[in-house]
Parts: sequence; C-alpha cells; structure tokens
Amino acid sequence: MSLQTVPSEATEHRPNRPEDVQVTEAEARLRDDIRLLGRILGDTVRDQEGADVFELVERIRQTSIRFHRDEDRLARRELEQILDSMSTSETVRIVRAFSYFSHLANIAEDQNNIRQMRARSAGKNGGSGVLAETLAHAKAAGISADGLRDFFKTALVSPVLTAHPTEVRRKSTMDREMEVARLLDRRERVALTAEEADASDEQLRREVLTLWQTNLLRRTKLTVLDEVANGLSFYDYTFLREVPRLINALEDRLEEGGEQASAELASFLRMGSWIGGDRDGNPFVTADVMRGTLRLQSSRVMQFYLEELHVLGSELSIAAHLADVSEELRNLAERSPDTSPHRSGEPYRLAVSGIYARLTATAEKLEVEITRRPVGKGAPYASVKELQADLDVLHRSLISNNARVIARGRLRLLRRAVDCFGFHLARLDIRQNSAVHERTIAELMDAANPGMSYLALGEDARISLLTNELRSTRALVSPFVKYSDETMGELNVFHAAAEAHAKFGSDAIPQCIISMCKGMSDMLEVAVLLKEVGLVHPSGRSAINIVPLFETIEDLQASSGIMDRMLSLHDYRRLVDSRGSVQEVMLGYSDSNKDGGFVTSGWELYKAEINLVEVFERHHVRLRLFHGRGGSVGRGGGPSYDAIIAQPGGAVNGQIRITEQGEIISSKYSNAEVGRNNLEILAAATLEASLLHPRQSAPRREYLTAMDELSNLAFKAYRGLVYETEGFVDYFWSSTVINEIATLNIGSRPASRKKTRAIEDLRAIPWVFSWAQCRLMLPGWYGFGSAVEQWIAEHPDKGMPFLKELYSEWPFFRMLLSNMDMVLAKSSIAIASRYAELVPDEALREKIFGRIRREWHASIESLLDIMGQDRLLQGNPLLERSVRHRFPYLDPLNHVQVELLREHRAQNPDEQVLRGIQLTINGISAGLRNTG
Repeated sequence: MSLQTVPSEATEHRPNRPEDVQVTEAEARLRDDIRLLGRILGDTVRDQEGADVFELVERIRQTSIRFHRDEDRLARRELEQILDSMSTSETVRIVRAFSYFSHLANIAEDQNNIRQMRARSAGKNGGSGVLAETLAHAKAAGISADGLRDFFKTALVSPVLTAHPTEVRRKSTMDREMEVARLLDRRERVALTAEEADASDEQLRREVLTLWQTNLLRRTKLTVLDEVANGLSFYDYTFLREVPRLINALEDRLEEGGEQASAELASFLRMGSWIGGDRDGNPFVTADVMRGTLRLQSSRVMQFYLEELHVLGSELSIAAHLADVSEELRNLAERSPDTSPHRSGEPYRLAVSGIYARLTATAEKLEVEITRRPVGKGAPYASVKELQADLDVLHRSLISNNARVIARGRLRLLRRAVDCFGFHLARLDIRQNSAVHERTIAELMDAANPGMSYLALGEDARISLLTNELRSTRALVSPFVKYSDETMGELNVFHAAAEAHAKFGSDAIPQCIISMCKGMSDMLEVAVLLKEVGLVHPSGRSAINIVPLFETIEDLQASSGIMDRMLSLHDYRRLVDSRGSVQEVMLGYSDSNKDGGFVTSGWELYKAEINLVEVFERHHVRLRLFHGRGGSVGRGGGPSYDAIIAQPGGAVNGQIRITEQGEIISSKYSNAEVGRNNLEILAAATLEASLLHPRQSAPRREYLTAMDELSNLAFKAYRGLVYETEGFVDYFWSSTVINEIATLNIGSRPASRKKTRAIEDLRAIPWVFSWAQCRLMLPGWYGFGSAVEQWIAEHPDKGMPFLKELYSEWPFFRMLLSNMDMVLAKSSIAIASRYAELVPDEALREKIFGRIRREWHASIESLLDIMGQDRLLQGNPLLERSVRHRFPYLDPLNHVQVELLREHRAQNPDEQVLRGIQLTINGISAGLRNTG
C-alpha cells in the first residue's frame, strides 16, 4: 500500500468541501512517514500474498479515496462491487492489510505529535512544557516558590491504570509497533550516513514483515495476571523513570532565581492501579490473584532498584584518598559484606554493595522474584524508610564534599523513585459491588443473630446495627459457622489486604471502593468488613480509605445528601478524621452516561461536584474526587487538561485521581516522551485549577437553569430511545457487533453483570465499543439536537444567541460541545445505515434508525450553529485532517464487517468468517483510536 495522495473528506451533512489548508512542514513530514510505511507495507503484501492481492488492495484504496475526495457516487458503487465480489479468504487478507495500515498510520501520527511537541518546547527558552507555563502563570499571579512548595506538600495527582477491555492489540504487536516508532524517531533525530540509512530501511522492513506474520488476534483469553503483566510494562516504558524525572525537574524550576528549597519537593505524583484488585463483576479476581498481583508489582520495582544500584555502584568509583567522605558514609561502607580487595579504597561502592545486599534480602523476605544476586549477605530492610535513609547517607556525603553534580545524577533519580514507588510500585485499589458487600454482611449478621433477616431491615435500622458493630470489640465472623463461597471469598480478599499492609506497607492498598453505592449502609458495611480483618479499629481508626462510587444519574443526584449524613455520623466521622480528615469520593462517568446519556451525565456529574464541595466545606473535611473516566467521549473521555480545568470551583483543591483505561494507556504511556508530557498535563491542570482559579466565579444562575432544562430534554430523548422504545434491545443486538466482541479475548471480565440482554445489565465498555464499531458513536451525542431545538422553541426570547453565549463564557459547556464535536466527526450515518440493514424486522429497523438519523442531523446542525463552525472540527484542523484521512481506510473495513456479520449470523461454518469479523474490529478500533 502506498499513499500517493493525501485525501480530504466531504462530510455527509455538509457537501461543500473545506478550503484547502496549506501543508506545514510538520504535515509534510507526517505525509512522508505515512508514505514510507505504506510503501513498505505494500511491498510486504506483494511479497507475502502475491501481486493479485496487492493490486486488489490498491484498487480498493484508490476507489475509496476517490469517493471521499470527489464525492464520486460511481466510485462508491464500484467500491461496493469490489468488496462484495471477494472470497472469504481474499476478504481476510484485505482486512489485515487495511488494519495494519491504520496501525502504521497511528505510529506516524504519534511521531508527528512528538515532533511538534519538541518543536514547541525548543522554542520556549530551552525547553519548557505545559507545567512550566503553569508555573510562570502562578509566578505572575504572585504565588511564590515557597507557596508552590507548600501546595505540593499536600497535593496528589494519581493516574490509576485499569484493565478495562478496550485495548484490542496484543502486546506482541504493540512491541513491534514500538520498534517501528523507535526507528522513525532515530531517523528524525540522527543524521544517518548512507549505510546507516540503508540499514534503517532494512530494519523497518524487517519489523513490518514481522508484524504481518504476527497474529493480530489473541488465541486465548487473558487471565487477570496476564493483564497485570501487560499493565506493568508501562512502568518499564515510562513511569519508573519519567515520574521521578518530572518531579525533580519541577523541583529545579522552583529553585531557579536564587530561591533554594529548604527541603526537597514532596512526591505528589503517585501511580495507582485497579488491575488485580477490581472484583466488581470479575469472579477471576480472588485473594490469591491479588496476592500474585502485589508480588508481581513488587518484583518489578525491586528489580528496577537493583539494576539502578548495580549501575550506580559502577559509576561511584570515588577513591577515599582523592575525595573526602562523611563519617556516616564511612560507617555504611564498613558494614558492607563486600570484601573484594578491588573496592577496599572505594567507600561509595562498598556502601552501594551493602545497600544492594540488604535490598536483595528484602526481596526474599517479601517473596518476590529477582534475577540479580548480591556479593554477600545483608539484613533485610524493615521498611522502605530504612532504604531511603541509606540512600540519603550517600546523598549527604556527596553534597557535603562538593560533589553536588554527582549527587544530582542517577542517585537523585533513584532516591526519588524509592520515594514514589516504595516496595509496592503502585497503590492497588480493591473494588467490589455494594450488592456483594450487602449479601456478605447479611450472611454474617444473620448467623450471629439467629432469627434476624438483615436484608429485611430498613436503611435506618441497618445504620444503627452497623454503627454498633463498628464499636464492638468482638469478632462478627465465627470459626464455627460454614459460610457461603461468596462470603468466604470476600473475607479472604479483606484478609489478603490486611496481609499486604503488614508486608508491603499501608500504601500497597490504600483504598477500598464501593461500586454502585446507593446509601450510607453500603459504606458502613465495608467498614464492618474491614474491622473484621483489623484494618478498621473499634476505637475509630482506619488504615484504609473507604470510597463510595456514585455511578447512575439517580446516585449522582443523591451523592451529596449521602455524604452529608455520613460526615454527620460520629462513628464514621472518626474514621475520616483518622485518615487526616480527607474523604475520597469516586464519580462514575461510564455508567451514568449509559443510564442517562452524554448531556445529562456530564451535567449531573458537574452538579454533584458543586454540591459535594459545599457539603465538605461545611463539615471541614477535605474532598478528593476520583474521576472514573473512560477513553471514549461516550464513557467520559476527552482531553484531560480541559476536563480538569472545567471542574467547578473547589472540586480539585490540590488532589485528584483519574482512571486511565484500555487503549488510552498505550496511546499515552507506551512512549516515554509522550508519557512524560501527559503526566505534566495532569500536574499542570491540577495546579492551575487549584491555585489560579480555585474559586472561579460560579456560572450565572440563568446558565445553570438553561443547562438543567437542556439536560432534562436530552435525558427524555435518550431514555425514550434506549429504555422506553419497544424492540430497542433487539435492534441494538442485531445492528452492532456486541455478540462478536465477546469472542475477542481482550479482557478477563465478562461483558455483562448478569446473563441477560438488558441494556441495564450490560457493561458500559461493550455498549460504547459496539456503537463505535458501527460508526454511530450514539452514547457520545444522542439527545443533544432535539434538546436544543425544543429549548429554543420554549425560549424564543433567548434562542440561539444565548446558547452561543454559554459556549463562549462557560468552560464546562465549551468542553461538553468540544467533545461532542470530536465524536460526531468520527461518525458516519451512511456507514451506520448499512449496519441497520442487519436488523431482520424491517419495521423496527425503519422506526429506530429513522429516529437516530434525524437526531444525528439535528445534533450536528445545533452543534455547528452554537460553536459558529461551518464543519465539524473546524476549530481543530490537526484533528480534522487526521480524522478525514482515515475515512478511506475505515470505510472498506466497515463494509466488509457488515457482510461478514451477515454470513456469520446465517450460520456460515467457515472459521475464517468469524476471524474476519474479529480482524475488522481490530482494524476499525485502530482507525478510530479511542473506541471504548
């Protein structure tokens, strides 16, 4: 495949082509990279599959481009005829070619983003990023370096990796793609000789050929520990080095201008994880799996420390007769088990050998695997603080003896890494559904109180019973009672959490999250279960944060009332106070969107935050919000910086946790440079939202009223379609790939909470994923168009000018529409109509798709009118061109997917039919990038 032209797209709702945009130097280089990779892929297809297949790929590609560039209807018919005439075997080959092209185009696009990011930094006085800009704004606002250091003492920025199954790529293909990216990057940065350039070309061809001969699809289902291992690779790619570097760079910034820090900057950036601790709907996450997860995490970080110490020892070849050393360093060296005569006069090396020996012994004590062995025996460290103390001895000795520049090298990064990652690497959350906790407590209570039916008690009676139990010093669990497997499983997990605290420290598992939290008793039930294993004490101390997760629209609306009553409850308030008077609350973006639609979900989340801020201020408790955002707009995704800045005043307040899920993890963190930039964005947005406009003026009352009205209208439209239209469930299951997604082996967790076809029981990920595949993206916009039309009809005095004012003056409304702009630009009503044809009931098809089509047109027209645009993504030309260039490569995949679905559902026994469907899912996901 080659890219002879850069195609443009005439969007279906606006036939007028956009004006040609002058190609910048960066775009020209992007085009060159895409052409290079496309040419290599084309050569690979010709060599491996034959000239006939290559020529077929080229015919399809050129015909699709002609249709998109020139709106050539004859080209569209020709394209359909070509695709419909292919055999199943040819179809699979074509799908693989187009899928790999999307993957390679993504690599080129990522490299272009890095190129532009570096160019922007290089133009700002030697390389500043978004965080440096925010610091400059803070300085201009009169905030001193000491004030910023004080801010970071209590700040927390925590990206939390989850195993949500939206990453369709195998790690094997990701590794090869990363090597392609590395080779492109080297060509960019190094002036290659002719021989080196030839070698680089050959290596690129080798990697593309290996990709072509590598399975795109997983043959077996992932286990939870497979997911853990996949998640840990991003620590090797990015986190282990870039998190310490970012904090150290910020520390240096604050010391510029002659202000020397009296103490080192606090490590405010902490990694979190759900992988191996999230039990909500995943029966494969057990106590033993959680123990295995913690061992894998610890093994990864201990191996990193040992490797860094090994290199540090080789670097610190400082001789005692050439440089002074401190007395405490000399004592540390004397305790080293290293007896080599070659290092007898090198105290730093001896000290490092001693630290190495003790750390190896610590790994053995923690029962984690390491590959390196020490030169002698050492006593294990009792805590990570003891390791830090030894490393500090090295640091102080170097500083006090005029070797500051050496102290600022590898040792500095290692000390920071130990402070950030401890012996546990990532803070693992444990999560379970409130219904499971309820059943567990009910069984324990009923067994302890014969004749009681806990489930029959009202909320007030439950609260009274549970608070009394919290004060009790006796155990609720009896060794003489045989409990159900579910109850024993839950108790085992809590016991494993207590073991983890004793073994790795309290940071190993700092949060217990309650999914679908609907009332006070849901939180108190968890407190009682934690008391049973010693993580909550009857005196009112807690070793773990109890975190409610409010997910549905109804739960979001009730959240502030629930937390108001919880913080007023003496026995619970004592637990909060024991945690530093900080209470975390998690907000669910995905399920609230599936429950009430994009507009209402966004608005109810915003209102919930406003109300929670007010409640927590009244109770003098610090609120930390945990945002459960997905990758796609339909699951609360979108640019992180904009999302944080658009939070209501007081909602950030120096601390934020945010989920990073599925394909978003690999797109953000598989490249160290991109990963560093994304971490900076999170830190900068948190700083700006907290310090530069911590109490930004609340929107005008009429803005809030208008948004309430728009939300109610959108909610009515969305619920009317999804939950109240007879036959909608059948339409959804027939017109999307929901059934076939389950065959992909992309995650360990089942697609539905229960074995039903009901939308209520379906998880948000396959719901959004399915709508993305058929190019409707319905969860990201449905209801907006009709809501705007009806609101304008009801408010003719305000009308469209007022909505335009909302867009220009209110960051929340601007972010809402910006995300909708992106998701609608990736949609295609023409492609979606092909999927609708899969619905066998013609009347049902026409009824539902007709409504969807009308709403799609109405939503685009309203969006463009409010934003003052002539076409989607007009204000983001880079993204517009990226989306536009993908369509000619996506559309053939969609067409083929529909035909294969039709064959598969007609019981075609050919295994290649299902494999072809799975490959199209992979290719379409690559083309859309954020699908779930």
